[in-house]
Amino acid sequence: MKAPAADQLRLLDLQAVDLSIDQLAHRKRTLPEHAEIEKTAGTLAELRDELSTAESGVEELDRKIHQLEEEVDQVRTRAQRDQQRMDSGTIGSSKELERLQHEVETLASRQSALEDDELVLMEERETADGARSEVQTRFDAATEALADLEVRRDTLETEIDTDIAARTAEREPLAAQIPDDLRALYEKLRASSGGIGAAALRARRCGGCRIELYGTALMEAREADEDEVLRCEECRRILVRTAESGL
Repeated sequence: MKAPAADQLRLLDLQAVDLSIDQLAHRKRTLPEHAEIEKTAGTLAELRDELSTAESGVEELDRKIHQLEEEVDQVRTRAQRDQQRMDSGTIGSSKELERLQHEVETLASRQSALEDDELVLMEERETADGARSEVQTRFDAATEALADLEVRRDTLETEIDTDIAARTAEREPLAAQIPDDLRALYEKLRASSGGIGAAALRARRCGGCRIELYGTALMEAREADEDEVLRCEECRRILVRTAESGL
């Protein structure tokens, strides 16, 4: 393939722009915020489960306390009813009065036991609520941290996208000046060679693979017409001769 030397030199300018765009895209993909967001999101998911478990524990204790309160009310109501019957003086027999007195005493004992159980549950509930509050605090902090990270990531990505757009706009007129066949070869090589399709030949060394030309390859490069498109024998990239080629 042949192409004017000036067009071959333009390939280096195009390659520099493309490399810059690739580096910006790589930076966007590998922003530290991505890993931090993933880690924080994982922590947040764990805390969400922990918080759900803590809330369920508090709700279960509330249910048990409410159940005990209802039982205490029932026992208290029954005891009051029996006491009212005793105080009314309408009890006909001493046996019936004795039975009611025993029942009132039994109900008082039952009420006391229920209230003790309720007190224990309320203490457990206070401890559980404290644990829930502690998890909630960590959950809120992680939520805030994740939001901050996402804002920082979005800001950086926007800045990078702006730079990519500027470099892409710079690329278009450069690419348009290069002959179609030479540009097509460059694009093909760039796609298959890690983003580098053309490299400068400096000090007899390929700027792509860093291999130095010697022997037949060096002789051919020295003897080639200036419009001859050279290829590196090692990496097959386009070799662009410069004033520093050392030929």
